[in-house]
Amino acid sequence: MERVNQTSSVSEFILLGLSSRPEDQKPLFILFLIIYLVTLTGNLLIILAIHSDPHLQTPMYFFLTFLSFTDICFTTTIVPRMLVNFLSEKTISYAGCLTQMYFIYALGNTDSFLLAVMAFDRYVAICDPFHYVTIMSHHRCVLLVAFSCSFTHMHSLLHTLLLNHLIFCDSNVIHHFLCDLSPLMKLSCSSTFINEIVIMTEGPIVLVTPFLFITFSYMRILITVLKIPSAAGKHKAFSTCGSHLTAVTLFYGSIFYVYLQPLSTYTVQDHIATIVYTVLTSMLNPFIYSLRNKDLKQGLRKLMGKRKAQAAPS
Repeated sequence: MERVNQTSSVSEFILLGLSSRPEDQKPLFILFLIIYLVTLTGNLLIILAIHSDPHLQTPMYFFLTFLSFTDICFTTTIVPRMLVNFLSEKTISYAGCLTQMYFIYALGNTDSFLLAVMAFDRYVAICDPFHYVTIMSHHRCVLLVAFSCSFTHMHSLLHTLLLNHLIFCDSNVIHHFLCDLSPLMKLSCSSTFINEIVIMTEGPIVLVTPFLFITFSYMRILITVLKIPSAAGKHKAFSTCGSHLTAVTLFYGSIFYVYLQPLSTYTVQDHIATIVYTVLTSMLNPFIYSLRNKDLKQGLRKLMGKRKAQAAPS
């Protein structure tokens, strides 16, 4: 970090945010504060409900617990910084910017890998139910989560270290509300050739591989479900996948729109898609997974019942 600061004249960056108009700052602050509080509350309730209900101690909910925890961390990496920028100076230090970028990529890709792991869980449950307990053992579930976290952190570290070798000379204005690779690379006055090569080769592999894995899993699930003779059986099988498919569509639809395009075409219009996968998805996931899931809704009711009983005077 010191080597770059000595060769660069830029010690901090300016995040322009979502709007430069003063009258927009307070309404945006209130909006994103509400979104952040709803995200924290919803995901914490999911974690507590799963932890407190013995009926929810299954691999699917084990993975959902880590997805909710990752969503909390992911949103916390982004939204508090946005809230500060809405009401005060929009500057962020060089080290702070790289740190934020590191966790955005690490946690965002962890979400992606966890969605792939959850698709594998649904595939085994529907396509090979007799071996489900053996295949999805607790030990294997822990290994899958550990791999999802460690691999994505190494991926993020690679891009952060490569960015740290770039030199920033004059401009320090980031046309975004967060520190992202593309806007930062545009500001560099040194060659970004190696960075772009890594982004075009290693980046899509890390991003697309989980999506392809999810697609393959659901193709196998679809083939298996279509062989079920009764309509009720088909509906029951599909109902266990509906929430996950909704989350996958929301997450990957927005993230592909932002990242699977050339660096030169990255514009301010991508802000909305970035908000979807960084902020809105984390907020909506608890609703997506609880509204259509009877077991989880029952777990949440039990949790709220316990809280009311504890709060009631003796």
